[in-house]
This record gives sequence, structure tokens and C-alpha cells, in this order.
Amino acid sequence: QVQLVESGGGLVQAGDSLRLSCAASGRTVSSSTMGWFRQAPRKEREFVAGIRWSDSYTYYADSVKGRFTISRDNPRNTVYLQMNSLEPEDTAIYYCAALPAGSISSARAYMYWGQGTQVTVSS
Repeated sequence: QVQLVESGGGLVQAGDSLRLSCAASGRTVSSSTMGWFRQAPRKEREFVAGIRWSDSYTYYADSVKGRFTISRDNPRNTVYLQMNSLEPEDTAIYYCAALPAGSISSARAYMYWGQGTQVTVSS
């Protein structure tokens, strides 16, 4: 069993930055492929970023490439999502997920999810 707890969301203005954290327990993040997803109102959950457990290779959605960075801190057992140059279109609930049984960018592949943290970007 893996427990994931996200934090760091909030209300910011366009152009600002936020760093989301995902604290894991029950399994080390160093041995788990991890992903960040987001879901805006009336939209499907979409992939944002992922980090592979074996070599820390990172993946990004085209919409966030160059602005967002996923990383992990193994001693803290935490995964981060650094979000820069935020846009109103980034407004959503952001979810951390662990252990995909399949494609790293597919929400259906993930076994474990956090409760989500709200990010609101005003224009």
C-alpha cells in the first residue's frame, strides 16, 4: 500500500511560480515511477509530468514543457512539481500518482493516487 499526500497549491497570479510536493509513505519514491496529473472543471484528468524510477528520466505534457519540472528527493521520499510562468489555463486540481502498470502518461495505469491540491491562476 502506498499513501500519497500533496501540498503546495494555492491562488497565484499569471506569471507566478508554485512548487507542489507529494509526500509518499509505504514505498520509497526511488523505487516508484511517479506522475503528476491535473483535472480542471468539466475536463478529463490529464497527464502533466512523470519521472521514471529506474533512471529518473522525465516526461512532460507539451502544454507544460519548459515551464514545469518534476523531481524527487529520495531521502525525503517526496516528489516535487516546480511550476513556473503559470497561466490561467493551468488552473486545476493537481494529483500525484504512483506505480503505473503501463504508460507513464495514462491515468488509468496508476495504482495509487493522492487527494489532490488546488492550483488557481488568476489573469
